[in-house]
Amino acid sequence: MSSKMNHLRLNYKIWLETSENVGILGDKKCELLKAIDETGSMNDAMKKLGLTYRKTWDKLRKIENELGFTLIHPIRGGVDGGRTDLTLESRIIIAAFEKFHAEHDAIIRNGFDTILSEMKQNMT
Repeated sequence: MSSKMNHLRLNYKIWLETSENVGILGDKKCELLKAIDETGSMNDAMKKLGLTYRKTWDKLRKIENELGFTLIHPIRGGVDGGRTDLTLESRIIIAAFEKFHAEHDAIIRNGFDTILSEMKQNMT
């Protein structure tokens, strides 16, 4: 058996999708929402994650349209400049994704390790 098998690891993504199997929002967009929350700025969050403004803004609008509620609340200008806040719904979605990962990542990885171990045994 190839020693490269020893370097395999599980990687997976979770996302919300419509009943028509159209993806709406997943781990990467949750990462964007968390970055917006951390930086207080959509622009700074996109720079931090290496995303382009126009595409990201369009995707957020499409997500909001599919979900039926807003995810961010931009506040323009003022003495201190503008900022972007997350809506309560965004915070609930982030918390749900984080809870899923906290409760299930280890279970999924352990399941994969078991399968990988069985594969190795059957290949020797």
